[in-house]
Amino acid sequence: MRRNWSANRLLFLTICLFITAIIMVLSALGIIRPLEGIVAAPINFVSRIITQTSLRADETFISLSDVEAIRDRNAVLEEALARQQSELIELREIASDYERIADLLSYTRANDAAEYVMADVIAQGQIGLVRSIIINKGTRNGIRVGLPVVTEAGLVGRVFQVTANSSQVQLVTDQNSFVNTRIERTRAQGSVQGEGLSTGSLRMLHIPPESEAQTGDLIFTSGLGGNFPSDIFVGTIESVRNLEFELSQEALLSTQIDFQTLEFVLVITSFEPADLSIFETTEEDQ
Repeated sequence: MRRNWSANRLLFLTICLFITAIIMVLSALGIIRPLEGIVAAPINFVSRIITQTSLRADETFISLSDVEAIRDRNAVLEEALARQQSELIELREIASDYERIADLLSYTRANDAAEYVMADVIAQGQIGLVRSIIINKGTRNGIRVGLPVVTEAGLVGRVFQVTANSSQVQLVTDQNSFVNTRIERTRAQGSVQGEGLSTGSLRMLHIPPESEAQTGDLIFTSGLGGNFPSDIFVGTIESVRNLEFELSQEALLSTQIDFQTLEFVLVITSFEPADLSIFETTEEDQ
């Protein structure tokens, strides 16, 4: 039985080799070329499917690898963007500070007859009963009680407490602040009092009725009383009210200073407040 199977296998192999040889000869002679096209079509179709499937599998594998790389790259870019945004904010702050300081320096050059100390505002708000700010300069920097404090936009207030390295400034908006002033257009005198508000509103009192104060008039310090130098801008008249039973007028003023966002100020160190108490004592003695 085994010999028959071996003989059959040999016969089958011989027949296959013979058929293969005949097909090769016929193919070389071009006789079966049309048949080759018919047989090759499904083979090529299957081959394309296998190739495309293989390519898609490769692309999927590559895409999965790229996802991790993209995630890592995004993390690096986000970190770099966060650093750049932080640097941009810092640069904007520096530019803003530079502009404010440049404005103050321009003011000092335009008023070079006086001497100034520039200071940073380190605290602000209602301190006790006084609306004030605290600056980072004190007696070590030549700051004394009574010195005027200004910005390029006008009068801020006056120093009323001093330590070695800081000072407290009473704002002109404080209700206990009174500044002798004049109307630039008419030269009429008056006294500006703060309204105690954070809006920067001021009120000019005791304006002579004949002065014809008008909306838009500019108000400057007069220098009377010796507490402030003359010709420091205080504010602009917003409205005027005539008092029916009093021989004077009142005016509501607005300033160009935003007291809520003050960061830098100038202290006029060359000013010497006048001490008028000696004259008051002399009059009492008489």
